[in-house]
Amino acid sequence: MAGVDSRPEHVKAMAEASLKRLNTDVIDLYYQHRVDPNVPIEDTVGAMAELVREGKVRALGLSEASAATIRRAHAVHPIAAVQSEYSLWSRDPEDEVFAVCRELGIGFVPYSPLGRGLLTGAISKPGAISKPDALGAGDWRLGLPRFQAEAMEANNAVIAVLEKMAAEKA
Repeated sequence: MAGVDSRPEHVKAMAEASLKRLNTDVIDLYYQHRVDPNVPIEDTVGAMAELVREGKVRALGLSEASAATIRRAHAVHPIAAVQSEYSLWSRDPEDEVFAVCRELGIGFVPYSPLGRGLLTGAISKPGAISKPDALGAGDWRLGLPRFQAEAMEANNAVIAVLEKMAAEKA
């Protein structure tokens, strides 16, 4: 995965840079935002745990981690929070991550609860995504499967049902 570097020395350097940039002595919650497939999670969390012991970080978090990775990380140092996409369009955490978080006492932080904008009503009108400029030429979401013209036809049908249910419930 491009841009992922969870080597212990990099994790520590980024924490130091954040502390300096934020002009603070401690980070409340320090996340590994993507699991690096080239670095064992135990090494990454080990480095993050050193930051906790040094008083530079209060708690550790992971983003987009599997249940197995969360368990391995938590065995090195308590993980306080796990962040993953969670919405009507992305319910993967329900499969295993929620159970592991409950079992280990880890908070779950959902991101993109409105389906990366699909559930806002702003971009889900019929045909909206089929126009190349509907989201803006450089919008990164255009690279996601759910925003492709073919998928949007099906998505718009689901959104219409949700809008009808919402209207019925006022």
